[in-house]
Amino acid sequence: MAWRAPALAVAALVAMLVGAPAEAAPESPQGAQFFPHLVYRSGPYAPYGIPLADGVADYLTLVNRRDGGIGGVPIVWEECDTGYNTDRGVECYERLKTKGPTGAAAVLPLSTGITYALIERGAADRIPVFSSGYGRADVSDGRVFPYAVNAPASYWTGIDAAISHIATELGATELGGTERLRGRKIAYVYHDSAFGKEPLPMLEALRGPLGFEMRSFPVAPPGLDQRGVWTQIARHYRPDYVILWGWGVQNSTALREAAAAGYPADRMIGVWWAGSELDVRPVGPAAVGYKAVAFHAAGADLPVIRAIREQVHARGLGAGDPGQIGTVLYNRGVFNAAVLVEAIRTAQGKYGRRPLTGAQVAWGFDHLDLTAERLAELGLDGFMQPLRITCADHEGIAPLHVQQWDGERWLDVSGPIEPRRALIRKLVVESARRFAAERKIEPRACD
Repeated sequence: MAWRAPALAVAALVAMLVGAPAEAAPESPQGAQFFPHLVYRSGPYAPYGIPLADGVADYLTLVNRRDGGIGGVPIVWEECDTGYNTDRGVECYERLKTKGPTGAAAVLPLSTGITYALIERGAADRIPVFSSGYGRADVSDGRVFPYAVNAPASYWTGIDAAISHIATELGATELGGTERLRGRKIAYVYHDSAFGKEPLPMLEALRGPLGFEMRSFPVAPPGLDQRGVWTQIARHYRPDYVILWGWGVQNSTALREAAAAGYPADRMIGVWWAGSELDVRPVGPAAVGYKAVAFHAAGADLPVIRAIREQVHARGLGAGDPGQIGTVLYNRGVFNAAVLVEAIRTAQGKYGRRPLTGAQVAWGFDHLDLTAERLAELGLDGFMQPLRITCADHEGIAPLHVQQWDGERWLDVSGPIEPRRALIRKLVVESARRFAAERKIEPRACD
């Protein structure tokens, strides 16, 4: 079946593409901007992957309906279900990277494992790999990784924010500030995978100067057996705070086992992948007070989310369950799509309003500047912090915030947390330099 676009109405085009099985999806129409959307609507993490995928699809549908696409160029995408499996993710990428009139504009892996596998492939194919808030922290150095972007925050920036919040909170009650973390105990409970191990260098870099004691507790995926871990933590180690770096059912299991062992939820803080409604609602009252680092707002009372309700779901064009709208993971999908769209729009300013190649979109990422004024124009005010990416800085290192579960919703309890930019950048540059030496990569010059 061939598309008759661009004469085909954008709304019909999007409605037909979204959710179509990858192997059965038709070719993208000429004159449209194409990108492969790697999702996991199946597999052990499907409950978490579905709202992520729906948020991406609904925002792209909104842009098509409201604006006629990006600069008038309609967006088409094809979902390929990875099941959160790295090998399947690579297969999806290879099958879809050349589709569309100009090939893939970018790829969203939505998995740290898949991201690791695609970074060098994307560089060879000149296709940006956009791993927002996951993957390798050192791809922040755009000189070594011109086709990898991890804005607005890497796991190193995330763990830094968690430590800053712990210091502030404990200081307000008993310690007196960051400098008084010396001698205090922090437990790091993590998903025993590349995702969970990624923050360890930053934790080590912070532990010495701040003087806290740290013990790590790896949890084998999927994380259903944690009783022994929480017995050690609550009855033997007795930390002042616990950082939870979990994913999927590991998070709700951790909160249940912590409560059973007598460890309070309000002395636990998670990464943004351990801070969704799916992590806390199944636990009930025992999860009240639990906190998580975040880089975008939760909830449906936001201009961009209201626009999706009114212009997408109210017209029967939504990608999935409208009950997910405004949840943390759904909103994260919206965040991913919004940044991708604006990178393409930025690239159009140089290359024209037409379908762009991955290399051209990479230029757009290099020059992306989402000011507060621009976010307000897009309906993204209150949803995310301003973000600026450059040739050398593919993260942006935006301020983060901490949200807390009150039993019904996530509430912002911190305001913006400024990262330790100099330290983070130092670690990024050192790690990227080692990667470049191992792979014999000549870093590009960034003016």
